[in-house]
Amino acid sequence: MRTMSSSDGGGEQPWNQQRLRSSNERLLLERLRAAPASRAQLARATGLSKPTVSSALAALETAGLVREAGHHIPERGRAAVLYSPDPSAGYALGIDIGRTWLRVALADLDGVVVARGDVRNRARSSAAMADLVVATAHQVVAGSAVPAAKVVHAVVGTPGVYDPAARRVRYAQHLPGWGRAGLFDRMRDELGVPLAVHNDANLAAVGEHSFGVGAGSRLFVYVMIGTGLGMGIVADGRPFTGASGAAGEIGFLPWPGREPGTLEDTVSADAVVRAARALGMTGTLTAKSVFAAARSGHPAAVAAVRQEGERLAHTVAAVAAVLDPELVVLGGGVGHSADLLLTTVGDTLRRLTPLRPRVAASALGEDAVVLGAVATALDTARDVVFAQRG
Repeated sequence: MRTMSSSDGGGEQPWNQQRLRSSNERLLLERLRAAPASRAQLARATGLSKPTVSSALAALETAGLVREAGHHIPERGRAAVLYSPDPSAGYALGIDIGRTWLRVALADLDGVVVARGDVRNRARSSAAMADLVVATAHQVVAGSAVPAAKVVHAVVGTPGVYDPAARRVRYAQHLPGWGRAGLFDRMRDELGVPLAVHNDANLAAVGEHSFGVGAGSRLFVYVMIGTGLGMGIVADGRPFTGASGAAGEIGFLPWPGREPGTLEDTVSADAVVRAARALGMTGTLTAKSVFAAARSGHPAAVAAVRQEGERLAHTVAAVAAVLDPELVVLGGGVGHSADLLLTTVGDTLRRLTPLRPRVAASALGEDAVVLGAVATALDTARDVVFAQRG
């Protein structure tokens, strides 16, 4: 059913006419996000009359939300002006707070990153970390050509689960003090921008769905393997977070063995190092150095990586039985070396279960969380800019 123009119903009350105009403008703006179009093309695609399209486009252009984007030259007839959304009408901040790195990206409404800042997270307290986030975000905006007033929304990705009622993060075990109440309220106030907080694995899944190998997948999961272990789920293009936001906290799953622990104890970066030491590697070790040694053929490192792949396969098998995803993406610090894991994961899966989703390495690497934060912030930023058009 087409949206009616105000001229289609002469008896409309003023508030209904205003709502119709707003609905028409929103319809055209969303259509233009798919591809530039002329007035005639918009009229055909939406069912609106040409005068209604012209009036709505004029209003959007006056508000700075659309702009001319060239011309359509048909085989016969006159050239027509093409319109597209103006990406500079507003901007969004994506922020990834990790144990080792802090990443901040400023993007326009098309999702193009126009400024970026990546700094080492050397903060030793939650207050210092909050200060670092605010200072880095301000530096990124100040170093761009974007007026601060045009930054309309920010999204933060963090380990743990944000509890909006208590206004604090829970389960961020690797960031001491990060669960303090009011910390994000303070960051919001000092940034001067509305700010939403999301789990980092969930944002990584959104980033991979928007910009990476998850694009087009109806149901896929992103397994983040690094200092901790987490999982993000995207179903029909939207993140699935569960009743209280803790869906995907697979690190808490119990892992049976001689010393019962959790799945995070068994599969995370620290587990790779412990396995390598148990197999005879010595010296200062990190997961990164163990994977590098495995690439060089070091027997103990190769065995440790194989063990990591086998345990990851058990993780994927459990996820497949519960969620039946079509795709499982391996990301995070350990996921950066997924090429060394995929064969073992696949071989082990074939022995474990008949449920075998496709398993792939992340296409975004260390940028998955920050780009997921950008994509999530843009959803709100576009609504805010439209609502503020005057």
